[in-house]
Formats: sequence, C-alpha cells, structure tokens
Amino acid sequence: MKNKIQRRTLTKFALTGLAMAAAGLRAHATEKPLRLVLPVSAGSGVDTIMRAAVPSLTKALDGQAVVIDNLPGAGGITGTSVVVRAPADGLTLGIVSNNHVVNPSVFKKMPFDVLNDVTPICVIGATPFVLVVNAKVPAQNVRELQALLKAKPGEYNYGSSGNGTILHLGGAMFADAAGVDVHHIPYKGVGPMVADLIGGQIQMAVTSVPSVQGQLKSGALRAIGVMGKARVPSLPEIPTVAEQGLPSVDIAGWFALIGPAKLPGAQVERLHAAIVTAFNTPETRDAMLKQENIINPMSPEASAQFFRTEQERYAQLVKTAKISVE
Repeated sequence: MKNKIQRRTLTKFALTGLAMAAAGLRAHATEKPLRLVLPVSAGSGVDTIMRAAVPSLTKALDGQAVVIDNLPGAGGITGTSVVVRAPADGLTLGIVSNNHVVNPSVFKKMPFDVLNDVTPICVIGATPFVLVVNAKVPAQNVRELQALLKAKPGEYNYGSSGNGTILHLGGAMFADAAGVDVHHIPYKGVGPMVADLIGGQIQMAVTSVPSVQGQLKSGALRAIGVMGKARVPSLPEIPTVAEQGLPSVDIAGWFALIGPAKLPGAQVERLHAAIVTAFNTPETRDAMLKQENIINPMSPEASAQFFRTEQERYAQLVKTAKISVE
C-alpha cells in the first residue's frame, strides 16, 4: 500500500514537472519578440494601420512583443526580401500590399517568387481608392471627365506615387476602361503628387481616400468616383466609377500578413487567429474606421488564392498599359 502511494506521488510530481516545463517553454517563446517587417516608410498608410493594431495584436499573442521594422525600397521588395530569407519559425513576418503581386510584372528581375517564397497568413482588409481631379477641371463625374479627355487626347496628366505602383495601375485601369489617352507623371510618394495636383501641375490622380480627405472637404480637389466595388461611408454622395458606366474598374489598396515559405501549419493557425482577434477589438476597429479602412480578414487558403488572382489580373493590366520599371 505504501509503495502504491509513493508511486502515485512520484507520478503526480512528474506530471506537475512536465506541465511546469511546458509552461516555461511557452513563457520563453513569448519572451522572443515578433519582428513585423513593413516594406514601407514610417507614417505611410500601412504603417499607420499596423501601429494602431499592435497593442491588440500583442494581447492576442498572449503578451508576445511585436516590434515594427520599417524597411522601404524598391516597391516593397527590400523589406519583403528580409521576410523571405528569415527562418520559418513565426518570429519574422511581413505586411505586404498590392505591389507585392504587381512587382513581377513591372520589374525585369525579382529576387524571390512572390507566390512560392512566402506563406500568406491573412489578407486583412483594404483602403478605398478614389479618382480625384483638380478643382479647376470642368468635370463633375465620370461621363464628363471621359468626354473631356476624349476631346483633348494626351493633353491631360494623371499622377501617381511612382512608376509601377498601385496608384499608377489605378490610373491606367481608369484610362483603359474609359478609352482615353492621358499622360502619366510619376512622383516619389503621395505627398508630392497631391501637392502638384492641388497646384494644377497635374489634373487628376487615383489615391487613397485618407490622403485627400482634407482637400476634398476644402474644395481644393473634387472626387469623381470611388474606384472599388462599394461607396465610402465618409463620401456617401460619391458613386463608384463602376456605377457610372465603367464596370471593369475595381481597385483598392489591400494589405496582408505573410511569413516565410513553409511556415508550419500550427504557426499559421495561431498567427491567423491572433490577427483576426486583433483587428476585431473595438479599439482597433475604431482606429480603422477613422482611417477609412475596410477590415475583412480572409483565411490562409483564401489569401493564397487571392494573391494568385490579383497577380494574374495586374499582369494583364501592366501588359495592356505597357508599364515597366528598369
């Protein structure tokens, strides 16, 4: 009887020890911070989005610290290259946007495969784009702008945040759908582009709603149409471009969480659950609404398919518009 009690006691201690060891391993794992690489500059749209979500993401990861590392350059290639080369341990992740799947079509050489060298974890949401014109442009809607551009082919300019960027493709998408000849002027970022748009050096542009909200309210710029499938809550009176007769126009600035290739399934599930939880907290949702972001998280499988579909449709647009980057 005494031996039996001793064996039970030893077993209990052994199990307790294993549980404590496992807890210790988990605690040790969470001590290592998650490095979140953003291939964009600090203060940009995606940077603002993720910094607003970090407190909720840390909580959803059971207190694991999340450290943002801004590594801009080469249309996002510089930062994403770091993620691609990182160990598949879930400690180095990245946020990518449309440019991730556009780049293979506009750059002659790529240092990695945008589909096979990453693990899509979650397409988180999107920022709506809007087609805007300088206040002096005599057009109030798509039909009037289309007629104006057709009457003076090649005389009007549209700006973008850079050659081969998603804003460039947005302008090219409108021009192709509208059947108009309008000249592209690339800028080094959204700020200089908006400044010249207000000044009249360029006449139109496709850009995110938050980047021109103040100018639309002041009357310095005029919204012609929303570039996505649905109207924007803060601009309910502005119809989509599709509503105005160009149904093929559909583009928004999406953002997604990725990891290196071959990220273990358990890690993908854990990280996907954490990002969904983080973006569904009241604090993060409020921050996203203020920035006009639409949050609609996709599953890892749906995200991977979305990457493939987006790459295909942008490749066709790049080919049609004859866009290339040296």
